[in-house]
Parts: sequence; C-alpha cells; structure tokens
Amino acid sequence: MTDVVAIGESLGLYRGQNIGPLTPGDPTTFSFAGAESNVAIALARLGHAVAMAGRVGADPIGQVIMRHLRSEGIDLAGMTVDPEAPTAFMMRQHRTADRVTATYYRHGSAGSRLSRADVDETVVRSARVLHTTGITLALSPSSYDATQYAMKIARDAGVTVSLDINHRSRLIGSDEAGAMLRALIDQVDVVFGSEHELQMIVAEQDPEALVEAVAALGPSEVVLKRGEHGALGRADDRTAAVPVVPVRAVDPVGAGDAFVAGYLSSRLEGGTLDDRLRRGAVCGSFAVSVPGDWEGLPRRDELELLSGTENVDR
Repeated sequence: MTDVVAIGESLGLYRGQNIGPLTPGDPTTFSFAGAESNVAIALARLGHAVAMAGRVGADPIGQVIMRHLRSEGIDLAGMTVDPEAPTAFMMRQHRTADRVTATYYRHGSAGSRLSRADVDETVVRSARVLHTTGITLALSPSSYDATQYAMKIARDAGVTVSLDINHRSRLIGSDEAGAMLRALIDQVDVVFGSEHELQMIVAEQDPEALVEAVAALGPSEVVLKRGEHGALGRADDRTAAVPVVPVRAVDPVGAGDAFVAGYLSSRLEGGTLDDRLRRGAVCGSFAVSVPGDWEGLPRRDELELLSGTENVDR
C-alpha cells in the first residue's frame, strides 16, 4: 500500500544567488520545485511510501525532475512524460534582502495539460492519503477536472483527501479561488492554509473561530499555518497550537510544504494533533534554514537535530 499519492505540478527552478534585481552575468542555481513534489520528497525522506502523479515534458528539465524524484525513492508510475509540451519553469530572486519574487513560465506547459486520463484509479485507491494543492486546481480546466476526479476516487475508496490551499494570485484571484474552494471543501478531509487563504472560504478574523468555521463545512482537520507565529490546528473537536522551532532563516520558500509533510507523516503514524503540529513545525524550520524548496528537508534520523541546545552535533 502507498502511504501518500501526490498529484500536481513539478517545474524547473532558476534561482538568483545575489540579492537584488537580476542582471546579465549574475550567478544562478538550477533546481526544480513544485508544491506536491516538495511534499512527496519530504514524506519519502521521513520513510513513507510515496507516489507522484503529474506531467513533465520530454526535455532536459523534465528528465532532471524525473531522475531526482526517482532517486528520492518516489514511485513515478503515475507520471506522464509529454512529448509535445515543455516542462514549466520559474525564475526566483531575492529582490531585496527580505523580499523574494517569482516569475512563472507555465503557459501551455506539460503540467497544465494534466487530465483525468493521467489519474491511475488503482494507484489512488491503494493509497492512504491523496494530497494536492490549490495550485493544481487552478492551473487549467483539465488540471482542475483531473484533480476533482482523483478526489472523487479517493473519497469513494475511503482514502483521506488532503488539500493545501497554496493560493497563487497570478493563477487565480482571491474571489474566484474562494468560490472554487467553497464548492469542493466538503470533499476534503484535511485542509491547510494561511489566514488569508482560509478567509477566502469563511469571513472570520479570530484564528480559532476561523479554523472552527472551516471545519464546520466538512473537513475533519483544519490547519492554520501562521508563519513565524507557528501553527494552529483543529481535529477531534479540539484545537492545539505550536510555536515555530527557532532557526536562522535563509530562504522562506518551501516551509509550508515541509510543514504539510511533517503533519501528514505524524498523522500516518497515529500521532496526536499536538504531535502532528510539532513535526510539521520541525520540518518547516529545516526547510527555511537551507536555500531551495526541498534541499534542506530532514530525514527520519534528523528530526531531533533541532532540539539540542548546541549548534554542533557530535
């Protein structure tokens, strides 16, 4: 049995190494990213059986993505290599010391051509959790249809459906995203979001009232990701909160995906709500302390590394 099948986009990443606007001759680092693939890598490193479903192009970027996901131990039987469309990519830079900007090149990409024909019903039914994000739902009409189809298969089979809202304003406006989320929130078991993202579903300002109001619409678990303020979760008719695990942050991107993976990892192991939130916080802190979306994600034997009082582990 697969623990988690993640359905969504993987794309190339060119990351400027300097602080400031990109100029000719600036050094860049090539890697790849994608919310669902970040979660998949994190879960695989924590020892879970993970499968990916999605599309990449038959190009060098797609080849790198497939090769590395495979090296992380992820089952790629659900991945399609599209010979007619390119793999999407993005450019990311520290425009200022504390402001990161990203520009996406995904129009007509392989990932945007995801369709229900790419969804392997057997793979979804055999999983314990189906995970996706609002990015995949908003990527294109066919991607939305494929995600909805996968969610229906999962619900019919008793597979937990996990959704990280991950709102991207360049893909979909807040009003449209809110309407989309309200239409499908009752099909979701575990939902993750920031205050802004959850407020697209319900108009509540108080954090506890916010997670309770979203839970009343159907999800059995609602998690509010609050960045530097930690996280608040509701499950089993109770709420719990955790602070962040203090580290020196060098790259904020990918922290939310790492948190989701840590939470789901503990959930798969029967952890309490407090346990789930704590592991999510630990994984998020690992992610922000290393440049890149997934490069700093911890392995199982490293989870206690941030609990020590000394900064040298020997």
